[in-house]
Amino acid sequence: MSQAIINFFSFLPDWLEVLVISAFPIVELRGAIPWGTLMLHMDYLQTFLLAWLGSAVPAPFILLFMPAILKWMRGTKVFGPFANWLHKRGMKSSKKITQYKFWGLMIFVAIPLPGTGVWTGCLAASLIEMDFKQGMFSVILGSAIAGVIVTTLCAFGLMAVGG
Repeated sequence: MSQAIINFFSFLPDWLEVLVISAFPIVELRGAIPWGTLMLHMDYLQTFLLAWLGSAVPAPFILLFMPAILKWMRGTKVFGPFANWLHKRGMKSSKKITQYKFWGLMIFVAIPLPGTGVWTGCLAASLIEMDFKQGMFSVILGSAIAGVIVTTLCAFGLMAVGG
């Protein structure tokens, strides 16, 4: 699925490709940074900044609108099962986050593993009704940390293979 999203945007200029790819769930900056640095041979700092910005773009919209959208979806036959799955996934993540609020959410988003990015972090923040500003700052900071980790791994990975 991630590869299909990346391939779909290959007609864009490299910098815009990284920016757009990083805004998509599943891929986010965890996929955009390796794509930009290793496949497109872009500068590490430029790739990091574009991916970080791209992952931040959907955050305010997710925080503001996701609860209402999920509520509506849960009331429909077509989208109900998916919305219930999404709600359950968000609640599972939010239980870990609730105890530590800001720091818990930041660490959760900072872990560069699938399912721990900005989209899931914003979903969890909205489900535990975290303050908008606190949720935004926590998610953006966590995303920056994840971006630094992924960029560093890409740099060391490239050095390891002699690139």
